[in-house]
Amino acid sequence: MIKIGVFLMSLGLGYYAASSLQWFGYKLERAIFHHTRPVWHLYFLLIPVCLFMVACVLEIELLGLGVAILYILALFVWQKSLSHKLIFTPKIKRFFGILLIFAVFSGIFANEFTALFYIFMNLLFTILISNLIEMIIWQKFKNKATQKLALMPNLKVILITASYGKTSMKNFLFHLLKDDFSVYKTPRSVNTITGILKDINENLPTDTQIYIAEAGAREKGDIADIAKFLSPQLVIIGEIGLSHIEYFKDIKFTRQTKLEALESKRLEMAFVHSSTLLTSGPNIRIYDQNITNISSDLNGICFEMQNEKFQSNLLGKFNAQNLAAVISVAKFLQVENLIYKVQNLPSVEHRLQKIQANGKFIIDDSFNGNFNGMKTSYELAKTYQGRKVLLTPGIMEGDKSQNIELSKIINDCFDLVVITSRLNEKELKTHLNKPKVLNLFDKNDMQNFLAKNTEPNDLILFSNDAPSFM
Repeated sequence: MIKIGVFLMSLGLGYYAASSLQWFGYKLERAIFHHTRPVWHLYFLLIPVCLFMVACVLEIELLGLGVAILYILALFVWQKSLSHKLIFTPKIKRFFGILLIFAVFSGIFANEFTALFYIFMNLLFTILISNLIEMIIWQKFKNKATQKLALMPNLKVILITASYGKTSMKNFLFHLLKDDFSVYKTPRSVNTITGILKDINENLPTDTQIYIAEAGAREKGDIADIAKFLSPQLVIIGEIGLSHIEYFKDIKFTRQTKLEALESKRLEMAFVHSSTLLTSGPNIRIYDQNITNISSDLNGICFEMQNEKFQSNLLGKFNAQNLAAVISVAKFLQVENLIYKVQNLPSVEHRLQKIQANGKFIIDDSFNGNFNGMKTSYELAKTYQGRKVLLTPGIMEGDKSQNIELSKIINDCFDLVVITSRLNEKELKTHLNKPKVLNLFDKNDMQNFLAKNTEPNDLILFSNDAPSFM
């Protein structure tokens, strides 16, 4: 029975480890020390292992088997409640293939005295061998992508990075350029070197004239890897702020990492936000210094730039800066009719996206998780003449004091606030004293909850989103 217990415990720990690693970019340190729900390490790692260890020490085989079975059942119930379940990618399938070999082997040789040793060795060796295999596969991916780009010598690469607004700028720029060039952009929020390599190999059309790539970072060197590989001719470095400050610790390190985008041997021009602290030069332009007369309401935004007036149906004053960046790039590429093209830009999905449903005015801003953007959306919602409902987990990746400041703004804007994550629940509830406050931690109940707690003519703002592991 102990042998079966070792087998089941190995698979269970592997499932929990694989889930955590996938959530946190396969960075072991982040999965262990920066997990947003560290209490899960207690529930799904320490307690099960300790109980199994007690069964082994007491040499009660039936108890050990019972602990292992209960652990598997607990993991099954747990994963059913997750909004971001483990995705069985080829990488994860290889992980479990390796683990299964070790688990079968240990199931043959383990006994009461060696059970824990085998369980931890199974997981440790699986992680080590899996990482080695992925490094080999990654290098092959890189070589293949390098060869493909070599066959496209006239391809112009535009790299976009920022603390906020990367994906929006990427989508806006794509729509401004697509009628004049054959343009391809990285899909969704693909912004790591691994994701970009995979996208180039599998999706980038060989007749593409302009490739727009988004670059994200969690640590120093992340953007440098992308910039050195793609060697972009044009770079946008947007606003730099406190997003992901828990990884960088200090905004100066965030800034240094974003500026790695300039490490390109083919750089022709960089369009940068003033928060980069750079000055204009032969190949650097500060794009947000040219914006004036910005106005914003629930119908859209209006601003002036270099004696031209631009209007857009996009919501949020901050989008004037995002548009200024992409307009600057489009002008550099000699694109015409920009006033018309800006006016007809579609909104980016889940970023201040307006939706009418059942007589309710819904604003989906669930992909906006930074303080300035959320603050702007709240002030925008405040202009609505009617009952205002906010659904938010607060700021998930940033300085925790920002949730306190956000609460003060929320107090003046909303009638009902629905907190959708336990991570910031205490901070938000402590400082929200005017609106009615409710909790909604299970997204499966969202439809029934809104039907019960909202009314026709309500404005409902979905502000930021949090996966269940946060």
